Amino acid sequence: MTFFSVIISVYNKEKHIQSTIESVLHQTFKDFEIIVINDGSTDNSEKIINAFNDERITLITTPNQGASNARNSGIKAAKSDYIALLDGDDTWDSSYLQHMYDAIQKFPNSKLFSTGLAQKYKDKITPVNYSFIQTETHGLHNYFEASKKYTLITSSSVVFNTSILEKTGVFDTEIATGEDTDLWIRFGLHFSVLFINKPLACYNYDDYSLSNTNFDMDKKPKFNQYIEQEKDNSDLKIFLDRNRYSMAILSILKNDKKHYKFYVSNLDATNLSLRQRFLLKSPKWLLLLLLQLQSLRGEWLIYPKS
Repeated sequence: MTFFSVIISVYNKEKHIQSTIESVLHQTFKDFEIIVINDGSTDNSEKIINAFNDERITLITTPNQGASNARNSGIKAAKSDYIALLDGDDTWDSSYLQHMYDAIQKFPNSKLFSTGLAQKYKDKITPVNYSFIQTETHGLHNYFEASKKYTLITSSSVVFNTSILEKTGVFDTEIATGEDTDLWIRFGLHFSVLFINKPLACYNYDDYSLSNTNFDMDKKPKFNQYIEQEKDNSDLKIFLDRNRYSMAILSILKNDKKHYKFYVSNLDATNLSLRQRFLLKSPKWLLLLLLQLQSLRGEWLIYPKS
């Protein structure tokens, strides 16, 4: 049995999927399998994947059902006890899996692991600046407390033991986008995160604006299943309000008054910065202008990756 099962979900990633798979094949730690879920791609993604001649790669092609179904299919097919997720347009440093393996050996009681993340926008690569200070290579964190500025777990920087899914469940297939955040919340409610303080995963940001991204707000996470829990968990409350803020901003950009009111009604504005409070009441034209200015400067846009 291989030590890691690397699950790569792909939908129309012909620009990036070769680099993504190569970043796994070039790992210094070699004991892994790669399960690529081609989620009904209509471009050349499948052709590029099939061009790899490596027995460690398994390709599963399905009709387009979304990232949740794709990742769940990969998890179900995995042969390892340790799942390493990777999006079809992101990459890993060659030492990523070695660092994960070393952490697993050093902290055998931990079941959930993450590394630092770098963001690539055009030719600019910037490590994420987290809300906590960790001077050592390894540190154990409460997910919500550590994610006040940027999420400690992303879908390309997480490894977990499959045993935790008995408590948390898998990805919610009713959520089309934001499904990863929903699962991280369930992870954080039950498990601490062993964080490796090195930017070993790279998120590749395509040159597009959220303002012209198509999605159904009805299929975004609502977070209302956690209302009772957040009453007694201030870190969870702050984390959820931060995400409600992001959903409210997206609602403004989509002229969706119904969802804007829903997210704002469950949000405590004191958990937001002055800038966020200002943006929350800003008109769409101003948000679009700010998005454009940030994009021109090669900076991260309003809504963070989860």
